[in-house]
Amino acid sequence: MTISNVGMLIYSVKVGSDTQLGFMWGLIEEDRMNGFIKWLLSLVLIGLVGISAYTWAMLTWSYGNGERAGYIQKFSNRGYICKTWEGELAMVSMPGTMSEKFLFTVREDGVAQKINANLGKKVALKYEQHIGLPTNCFGDTEYFVSDIVVLED
Repeated sequence: MTISNVGMLIYSVKVGSDTQLGFMWGLIEEDRMNGFIKWLLSLVLIGLVGISAYTWAMLTWSYGNGERAGYIQKFSNRGYICKTWEGELAMVSMPGTMSEKFLFTVREDGVAQKINANLGKKVALKYEQHIGLPTNCFGDTEYFVSDIVVLED
């Protein structure tokens, strides 16, 4: 018995004085299926590693950072599966003018506790901007607050 390069089994049987050649194709279908499953699993694994690396890079690399001052108007912990702290800062440039709203996300519980303790006071929020996150499970906005400073009125 010999196996050719394509996975076909060739066998010869001697019956009396005649020699008969035969082929078995069963091995080829099984080899193809195992190869396809390995290829598909490899493709899925490469995709998951790629998405994980991209998400890690977008969370650690900051597109921009800055500071915004105003009054915390709304701050809550929300989400069905991924609970995040979401807030709204009212920025007033001059008394009597319309305030501009700055929507932000807080990932650290320590910073969230500081914000809750200083609701209603004029504060400055230090933030980092992370663009291109693949899901809103990390927060509803792209602005992540890293620290809070209470300002004197």
